[in-house]
Amino acid sequence: MVSHEAAPAPASGTQEPGGAGLRGNREFLMFFLSRTASRFGDGMVPVALSLGLVATGHGASAVSFALGAWTACFGGLVLFSGVLADRYSARTLMIAADAGRAVVTVGLAVLFTTDTPPLALVYLLSAVNGVGAALFQPGIASTIPSLTTAVRQANAVIRVTESLMMTAGPAVAGVIAGFGSASALFLVDAVTFALSGLFLVMMRRRKAAGPRGTSLLRDLAEGWREFRSRTWLWAVIAVWTVYSLASLGAQLPLQAVLITESHGADVFGLMMAVQGAGNVAGGLVAFRASPRRPLAAGTLALFGVAVGTFALAASAPAPLIAAALFAGGAGLAFWVVMWSTSMQTHVPRAALNRVNAYDVAGSVLSLAAGRALAGPVAQHLGAHWLLAVSTGVNLVVIVVLLAIPAVRNLPRAVGTPPGSDC
Repeated sequence: MVSHEAAPAPASGTQEPGGAGLRGNREFLMFFLSRTASRFGDGMVPVALSLGLVATGHGASAVSFALGAWTACFGGLVLFSGVLADRYSARTLMIAADAGRAVVTVGLAVLFTTDTPPLALVYLLSAVNGVGAALFQPGIASTIPSLTTAVRQANAVIRVTESLMMTAGPAVAGVIAGFGSASALFLVDAVTFALSGLFLVMMRRRKAAGPRGTSLLRDLAEGWREFRSRTWLWAVIAVWTVYSLASLGAQLPLQAVLITESHGADVFGLMMAVQGAGNVAGGLVAFRASPRRPLAAGTLALFGVAVGTFALAASAPAPLIAAALFAGGAGLAFWVVMWSTSMQTHVPRAALNRVNAYDVAGSVLSLAAGRALAGPVAQHLGAHWLLAVSTGVNLVVIVVLLAIPAVRNLPRAVGTPPGSDC
C-alpha cells in the first residue's frame, strides 16, 4: 500500500496558513453567498415538510418517510456524484443540482396548496431533492481549494456561516409558518436554491479536473484506491462512521426529549441557539488557529462534545447544560474545519470529490441510522443511560484517533494540491 501520511501536498502559490486569498477574492465571495443561501434553504426543508404534512392530517410516520426518502437517495447516490464532479465540472454539477432542487421545491409548494397532497408524490419529490443534494455535496471539497490558497480560513468562514444559517433557517421557517402556510415555506425555500445556483453561475468558469475516457465504475474504483492508500483518511472516516452511529446520532433526538421534558420547549430552543453559538465560536477559533498537527488538535477539541453529552446524562442544571452544549458545538466545529482542511490540502485535486463522497456517504447514513435507533434503544436503556454510553463512546473515539500515528502526526499542509476544478 502506498503511504501518504506524512507527505504535505505540493505548494501552489501562497502557503496555507497565511490568510491571503480571501480578501478581495470575488470567486470565493460568490461561493460564500451560494453556500449561505443553500444552507439557509436546507435548514428550512425539515420544518416545511413536518409542518406541511402535519397540517394536512398526516402524522410522524409520514414525516419520517419523507425525510427518509431524502436521506436514502442522498446516501445512495453521493458516491457516484463524486465521480461525476471529478470527471466534469463540480461547479456545473452544483448549478444543475440547485436548479433541479428549485424546480422540485416549487412542485412541493404547489402540492401543499391542496388540503390532501398525495403522499406518494410528496415522497417522490423529497427523494428527488435528495438526489439534488447528492449531486451538489461532493463538489464543495474541491471548490474551496480551487478558489483560494487560504484553505483553513475559508473552511472556517464557511463553517461559521453554515452554523448561522442552519440556526436561522428553522427559526425563519417557524415565523413564516405563523403567518403563512407550508406552501409559502416551500416557495421561499425554492428561492434560496435559485439564489445559490445564480451565485455559482456568476463564478468564472474553470476547467474540469478529471479525464473522461474511462468508465464511471473505473473512476469510482480509482477513487477507492486513493481513499484506502491514505491510512489517516480511511481510519478517520471508519472511526467517524462508528462515532456517528453510536454517539452523535443519538444526541439530537435525546437532547430534544430530555431538555423539553425537564425545562420546556422554549428552553430547548434556547439551548439549540447556544449550541449554534458554540459552532460559530469554534469556527472563529479555527480561523485564527494554525496547529502543526491539525487532526490531533481537532481530536482534542472533541472533548467538548463529550462534556455536552455528559451534562445531559447527569441531569445537570440548565445553565451548566447550556455551557456544556456551547463547548460541544465549539469542539465539533473546530474538528470539522481541521478535518476539511486536511482532506482538501493532502488529497490530489483530481480525486478529491470522489474521496470526499466516501466521507459524506458514511457520515450521513450512519448519522441517520443512529438517530433512527436512538428512540428504541433509549426505551430499553433509558435516555440518561444511553447518553452516558454516548459519552463513553466519544472518549473512546478520542483515544483511538490519537493512538493512530497517521492521524496524530499528520502535518499541516504547506499549500494546496495542484490543479483547478470549479
